[in-house]
Amino acid sequence: MDSTDSPGVRAGWRWVSRALLCLLAGLGPGMQASGAASSPSGAAAAFLAARTDAAHAGPGASATQPWHAVPLVQQGSVGRRMPQDHSHFAQLKGPFTSPEQVTRACLGCHTAAAHQVMAGIHWTWKAWDPKTRQTVGKNEVYNNFCVSPVSNEQFCTVCHAGYGSTDPDKFIPFEQRTQDHVDCLVCHDQTRTYHKIPFIGGNPALSKIAVRPGCGEVYGTDKPYVLPEDLGNIARHVGPPTRYTCGQCHFYGGGGDGVKHGDLDSSMASPSREEDVHMAAKGLNFSCQQCHRTENHVISGSRYVTDVVAGHGASMRGSPHQGQAASCVSCHGGQPHAARGLGGRIEAATLNMHTRTLACETCHIPEFARGGLPTKMQWNYATAGKLAPNGSPLVINDARGWNTYWGVKGSFRWAENVVPSYRWFNGVERWMTLGSRVGDFRDARGVVQINAIEGSPGDGKSRIFPFKIMRTNQPYDTSTGVLAVFHSFGFDKSAYTMGYDWQTSIAAGMKAAKLPYSGHFGFVRTEMYWPIEHMVAPADQSLRCMQCHADHGRLQEVDGVYIPGRGSDHNPWIERIGRIAAALALAGVLVHGLLRVVVWWRRRR
Repeated sequence: MDSTDSPGVRAGWRWVSRALLCLLAGLGPGMQASGAASSPSGAAAAFLAARTDAAHAGPGASATQPWHAVPLVQQGSVGRRMPQDHSHFAQLKGPFTSPEQVTRACLGCHTAAAHQVMAGIHWTWKAWDPKTRQTVGKNEVYNNFCVSPVSNEQFCTVCHAGYGSTDPDKFIPFEQRTQDHVDCLVCHDQTRTYHKIPFIGGNPALSKIAVRPGCGEVYGTDKPYVLPEDLGNIARHVGPPTRYTCGQCHFYGGGGDGVKHGDLDSSMASPSREEDVHMAAKGLNFSCQQCHRTENHVISGSRYVTDVVAGHGASMRGSPHQGQAASCVSCHGGQPHAARGLGGRIEAATLNMHTRTLACETCHIPEFARGGLPTKMQWNYATAGKLAPNGSPLVINDARGWNTYWGVKGSFRWAENVVPSYRWFNGVERWMTLGSRVGDFRDARGVVQINAIEGSPGDGKSRIFPFKIMRTNQPYDTSTGVLAVFHSFGFDKSAYTMGYDWQTSIAAGMKAAKLPYSGHFGFVRTEMYWPIEHMVAPADQSLRCMQCHADHGRLQEVDGVYIPGRGSDHNPWIERIGRIAAALALAGVLVHGLLRVVVWWRRRR
């Protein structure tokens, strides 16, 4: 027998190959360009992915987990698996006369998928946050856009991962639905033709449906009607979620394109490199799950969890020791800048010093809403209710075509290329849950904080973070102080969009939320913080020193940093002493120079 084929030699080669793979994995962080995480080799990535898949299914990934349980907000990283080509599967030939039939066909192979989906926040719309000991999620907390899905579910479930009743007046609670009511197509459609229709419980159109005036964007069409979906064709063309499929909900949150997030709108389905260096269609072309790593329908990242501090060095995405996969520091670590040469190393060290106080996004997302679409910045519900001469809701657009008033919602202010607001942030948000009183969440200005953020310069856990701050004037119960839940959307008379009667719509909303209502209401100013984490600009477009360290610069209102010219950073007496010392030093230099000139002149004589 050939000595090279002996068991001992084979075992030795196995150990050598494993060592080489580990070496490749270990070299990854160091093999990076300035400001960017490294890209692992295919072998090392496959090796680490296999280890991660085995060890990190994540909470809620088990097929036996009760689907009606309240999930945890996702704080760890999970894996990703790619589905097969479904175009020739006999089970998907159809024809399908209902979306539930499609789901039953899917579950014939993906037997645990429905349990997995129904255990996550995309289904429950609620999750437990152990940091704040609050139940959070759409159904549990207020927002200052459409305020709450409660009493508006048949409209809002256009962005729910399931099917409900097609009766506009009948909502089936999520926990009462069967597995075949999970919507597989909304995330996995590759045809870009699948749309869920408002007012019918998140179902797609199965017949020709008229579009309600002013709601074409939510129906996914610019026509006055939508046609029935070809469910069989869509079912045969499924694949991993894309930026487009994720964006069908996340781009249109708050009732329209770019309304809510500021850093997410339909331009991000195919962004340029200038708009987002990671997702650029002709660049890195990241999908959402490149950062929001997903396995068994457990998705890394959460609106309710922000990881602002790196607990480790730069690492490959998804490696077992990571914290939150959906954050900059998960890949780039806490010392992301590197360069060659003495000058480059000094600059990189200076930039890395800033990571002790600044989030990556603060410098690398100079503006949001910069993809050619505006984002909503202000909303005043108190002005709603005006009608045009023909009795329809009054609509006013500005010269750019932006809707600044709509009778069913009130008045708005939009903006694009917006400079973020900056605050110290440690990742913790204290949310107003349904039933909260405005007096408990007012700041020193009297403005109600929908999600009060925490953080300070000296706690060691905070970084200066960029935010979109949404400002709204919304109704509340003046007797109890409870922020109002109101019935906005529907075809019944109690919906505000039908009757334009705040008293009736608030009463209906508070009843649905099981909250008392005194019958007296007013309007209160609120603010809501939206962390800015997308639309990362190329490195050469990141902020420069004087954009922050200058009088009236970006960090003018942020404590804990030195800003020249800002009164709070200066002591008049110390400044006077410093000026006198500088003047004396200059005088000493001048006198010394003059004496040297005099001595030289005398010697010449």
